[in-house]
Amino acid sequence: MASRSTKVSTLAERDYQMLASFRHSLRRFLSFSETAANDAGLPPQQYQALLALKGCPAGGKMTIDDLAGQLLIRHNSAVGLVNRLEAERLVRRQVERSNRRKVNLRLTSKGDRVLQRLATTHRAELRRVGPQLRLMLKHLSRGKVAAPRRQRGSL
Repeated sequence: MASRSTKVSTLAERDYQMLASFRHSLRRFLSFSETAANDAGLPPQQYQALLALKGCPAGGKMTIDDLAGQLLIRHNSAVGLVNRLEAERLVRRQVERSNRRKVNLRLTSKGDRVLQRLATTHRAELRRVGPQLRLMLKHLSRGKVAAPRRQRGSL
């Protein structure tokens, strides 16, 4: 007997087409993002790290563990990433005064400038593709399975 969480709905051909189109649109944006970061002289993962740091809620502090969680990477990979960002003077480590074992990450002014240029480019691209993505999301989030279209001449 299937539980509710494993119950599978039948999808119409249009639903599959919409899912495929949505995935393709996401991949195109990610490809755009990777190219934009590379063109700015920054590996894409470094851009993602800078964005995660800047996007941390106001007053929020981000550790290497937090960054690893945001980027869905392992702790040791995040350490290497932070080392490279620090070598480029884009990020700095800051020991917390109240707990000297805790190290927070901060963007440098150089990191902030690099991120601002890239984020502005990304926002412009999202504004360009946003209407199409919103339309696809609206269709996909309805929660209903689209009824198959009737063929002309059928009942």
